[in-house]
Amino acid sequence: MPSVVEYYDVCVVGAGHAGCEAALAAARLGFETMLFTISIDSIAMMPCNPNIGGSSKGHLVREIDALGGEMGKNIDKTFIQSKMLNKSKGPAVHSLRAQADKASYTMEMRKTLQKTEHLTIKQAEAASILTEGEGEDRRITGLKTVSGGTYRCKAVVLCTGTYLKARCLTGEMVTQTGPNGLQAANYLTDSLREHGIEIYRFKTGTPARIDKRSIDFSKMKEQFGDETVVPFSFTTNPKDVQIDQVSCWLTYTNEKTHEIIRDNLDRSPLFAGVIEGTGPRYCPSIEDKVVKFADKERHQVFIEPEGLSTNEMYISGMSSSLPEDVQYQMYRSVPGLEHAKIVRNAYAIEYDCINPNQLYPSLELKTIKGLFCGGQINGSSGYEEAACQGLMAGINACMYIQGKDPLVLDRSEAYIGVLIDDLVTKENHEPYRMMTSRAEYRLLLRQDNADLRLSKKGYEVGLLQKERYDWVLEKEALISDELRRVQKVMIGASRNVQDLLVSFDSIPLNTGTSLAELIRRPELNYDMLAPIDPDRPDLPKEVTEQVNINIKYEGYISRQIKQVSQFKKLEKKKLPKELDYRKVHSLRIEAVQKLNQIKPVSIGQASRISGVSPADISMILVYLEQQKHKEGL
Repeated sequence: MPSVVEYYDVCVVGAGHAGCEAALAAARLGFETMLFTISIDSIAMMPCNPNIGGSSKGHLVREIDALGGEMGKNIDKTFIQSKMLNKSKGPAVHSLRAQADKASYTMEMRKTLQKTEHLTIKQAEAASILTEGEGEDRRITGLKTVSGGTYRCKAVVLCTGTYLKARCLTGEMVTQTGPNGLQAANYLTDSLREHGIEIYRFKTGTPARIDKRSIDFSKMKEQFGDETVVPFSFTTNPKDVQIDQVSCWLTYTNEKTHEIIRDNLDRSPLFAGVIEGTGPRYCPSIEDKVVKFADKERHQVFIEPEGLSTNEMYISGMSSSLPEDVQYQMYRSVPGLEHAKIVRNAYAIEYDCINPNQLYPSLELKTIKGLFCGGQINGSSGYEEAACQGLMAGINACMYIQGKDPLVLDRSEAYIGVLIDDLVTKENHEPYRMMTSRAEYRLLLRQDNADLRLSKKGYEVGLLQKERYDWVLEKEALISDELRRVQKVMIGASRNVQDLLVSFDSIPLNTGTSLAELIRRPELNYDMLAPIDPDRPDLPKEVTEQVNINIKYEGYISRQIKQVSQFKKLEKKKLPKELDYRKVHSLRIEAVQKLNQIKPVSIGQASRISGVSPADISMILVYLEQQKHKEGL
């Protein structure tokens, strides 16, 4: 039978948060790109929590923006509440979190995609990948859709989210659907298996949505957004995001809630053995919480609006797969939800994903050239984790087509680097979530300096405009100049200085000191000292913020820079892809198996593989020196 045959440079499968970033990156770099989605109406959909950012996730969004991605810009256009989390702690863990208008977020991203040159959107389900060649020469040539269409291309990026052979579970009711009742993708898994790709089965879940009119907010604590909103994107004018914000609300479960859950655990697919997939440890269902934290008398429940044009409220903290009748009992036991009307039931969702150890740090599959994977197909969770992987996979698909080296961020450069390195190096038997504690160099990888860290890479790749990069260079110079100036400015023990220090409960001076030394005091900062610094230049807030942080944390920052220097030495020692670790004498069996499976690209990556000891690393270094000596002879 005749069928459609079309030709593109890059084909992206899936239009969730990963797929959107991958497709935009490829198209903006000038490559003809086809974006496949099961439903055009579900582009950049938020099937779970209606927010972007949060602890460590806010860092990822800022890094996406610094590289030229879209997520930060999109949430700045569509948020309804914004908060900077962890403000009472140090700047390394400050993270933006914004409540989104879900419908607007989807629509705005769709508009962006539709007006992007070189990008075509197609509502179709991918059925199989097409390859040619054998062994190390196998490469991608395109894909086929369920309708029989053939799409030839030079690179494919798989961003399938939670759709692969998905099924949703609410108690005894099991439906073979993707999130929000959308069609599952039931064919592609078989094609991946036929190509020798190892498949995992993971699980995640979402709480019920409840009609706002049925909620008694008087029994809850109101949660407000920040008085001054900080935008996610470095290109957003801060004045444009100072809007009227909606409130969220805080309530708690209680012993009655927990009793209802315990009495019905036999009807929970999670505890009845019906669910096959592994769930996320860091985002457990309410059933999990009640069982694992039996000593806790209550759990937080946040009531969050899903948008300005809907009555649906998201019940954050109470995801569940219990039956519908139990859900009613459970939610109605919570203060303020006594008369709750469920608009959408809570459910668990199971889906197929791949073992990410099969990927290079570029997110290219080791066994098929030109096949890249991004997002939840790699065993991660979260919109932000997905988006940054999609961006990197899209960029590297284009680098592959051009025969250029891939863009790989290491652990000292970005949270994105930490995330991808963890996925491709470590054993992940549950959905991966980014956390600040995973980043060894988090004082350097702050969300406030993402543009300074990554804009050069975004510009060199071709996603950042010259004028934007020029401003980053100017900003760096302004910061450097001001840091030098405040070190030299000497402050005497005059009356106005002493009065200012006393007003901020700071110890008066006995002798003169530098402005920088005063800024280092915990109770003071750069802005507070403006009245005694008459020659201070008029600088943008984003510049003075960096000056303040760099002075206050100078010692810690210097220490981490030294640690990074040692880290870089190991990362620079590259390992040959073709190295067979069975030939390396004295390696333990476990180390040989892990090293041959993961095929690390550097000594640094090899040292982070579970089961590879420092002694094994020493043996590899000795072997490499011996090989170099033999080649020299």
